[in-house]
Amino acid sequence: MPVNKVPDRIIIHSKDVENITGLSERSARRMLEIIKKRLGKPRHALVTIQEFCWHTTIDENLVQEFLRF
Repeated sequence: MPVNKVPDRIIIHSKDVENITGLSERSARRMLEIIKKRLGKPRHALVTIQEFCWHTTIDENLVQEFLRF
């Protein structure tokens, strides 16, 4: 019987940023806004885990592993 595996997420949310960095809710949202601005994305756009990792220089595999739990 095949097991349905949920694919890894590609989008990071402010709550994830809070948990990963220890920042406050407001600071986590601000960090995502800064990333969007640097990438030229509109305010309503989403930030990928890859973009977050590029900005923070945190290893993407480390973040993906953290988000699995």
